[in-house]
Amino acid sequence: MTAQLIDGAALARQKIADLKQRVAALQAKGVTPGLATVLVGDDPASRVYIRNKARACAEAGVNSIHHDLLATASEQDVLDLIERLDNDPKVHGIIVQLPLPRHLDAQCVSQSVAYEKDVDGFSWHNLGALMENAPGIVPCTPRATMALLEHAKISIEGRHAVVVGRSVIVGKPAALLLINAGATVTVCNSRTPDLGAMTRQADILVVATGRANLITRDMVKPGAAVIDVGINRLHNGKLAGDVVFDEVKEVAGWITPVPGGVGPMTVAMLVENTVNAAARLVSQQ
Repeated sequence: MTAQLIDGAALARQKIADLKQRVAALQAKGVTPGLATVLVGDDPASRVYIRNKARACAEAGVNSIHHDLLATASEQDVLDLIERLDNDPKVHGIIVQLPLPRHLDAQCVSQSVAYEKDVDGFSWHNLGALMENAPGIVPCTPRATMALLEHAKISIEGRHAVVVGRSVIVGKPAALLLINAGATVTVCNSRTPDLGAMTRQADILVVATGRANLITRDMVKPGAAVIDVGINRLHNGKLAGDVVFDEVKEVAGWITPVPGGVGPMTVAMLVENTVNAAARLVSQQ
């Protein structure tokens, strides 16, 4: 058996095309959604991510406004910029690209973004809403995970989902979304004893550890849906996920590739969160 490929790149293109129509409708009402990105320092990988986000915004008609700060910028410099963006009516979404230089308090910086413009979904307000299954902005990568499962018509209710990874960016919110969708959820991490014993129980396996090739074919239940969130650059320069793709595709029922799976959909979800934030503004006028 060879797994069915869940093509995140194709789905992301369709999502951006749909968003372009929504943006046009908002522009007809005098509002152009705006996303402000903040990069502190010049990390090459972060620069690539910012460029991908700007490209997706341009395709959807969203105004992308980028701000560069030196790696030596003080925490107050960053907070002052965020405050200006919070108060800018043309900015509907704000992201501060991670990781930040070590001298900055990432939690302090991320929590300074107004929750209405927190299109990453990292504020305590939005994470609390997710806990309560209440309206709020949901983190982009977990949203992408759920969108890919839905696109593949994979039933979630009543299934056993295993999430490998416990970060507030992916693992924990992904687990909450799966719980809210009716799954029985187990959360593991790369240090879980006998991790394979856990992952082999999964009807739906979501892996987000940032450890290349952690999940091998003997750790996957035949027919499972495998969502590989990891993206790791190997010594030879190639990209690899947290799952050994060539092995696991022979066991799984569905699988996402790396690259071309969760990554493009994460960017599309960021654009959608921004458009949704702008639409809320219009509804309040």
